[in-house]
Amino acid sequence: MSDTELQPPTQAAAQLLPRVICANQPRLHLRPVQSADMDFLRQLYATTRAAELAQVDWTDQQKRQFVDFQFHAQHTYYGEHFPDASRDIVVVDGVDAGRLYLDLRATEIRLIDIALLPEHCGRGTGGILLRQLLQVAEDRRLPVSIHVEQNNPALRLYQRLGFLPVEEQGVYFLMRWSPSAHETKD
Repeated sequence: MSDTELQPPTQAAAQLLPRVICANQPRLHLRPVQSADMDFLRQLYATTRAAELAQVDWTDQQKRQFVDFQFHAQHTYYGEHFPDASRDIVVVDGVDAGRLYLDLRATEIRLIDIALLPEHCGRGTGGILLRQLLQVAEDRRLPVSIHVEQNNPALRLYQRLGFLPVEEQGVYFLMRWSPSAHETKD
């Protein structure tokens, strides 16, 4: 899959979350990724690697080439392994702020990727999106899984929301949220 080839998700994945997540402040909604979003997505990806790249003694050009290569590899991987996933741009107060990629499976909802620009981190946007996703998962009685880097600052948010590590895979935790873990006993 090239950078400009974006396959539309299946109807089931496309309607997993509502388009309008929060109509209040901040106004938060999702819109499907389009080919015109590739530059934004590449820039967003670069912000997710900024701390790592700050530690290497590379020229700016080498860092850009690395980011471009890694972004393309990730984009291709997601397209090949999650062809029916919903791929959305997170929009906050009318401004593109991040991305949310979800894959609805028969036995789970896979949170493929959630990323926000640094200026939108720590402001509750990720929590709003995740709580909405968990409500959908609860309604459908499906667990939610995600791979999270062990040093990801959002790890604490996932834990607060009830995600538990189920497997360590290199630098990642496979984490899972289960609706059954949140049932109240009568």
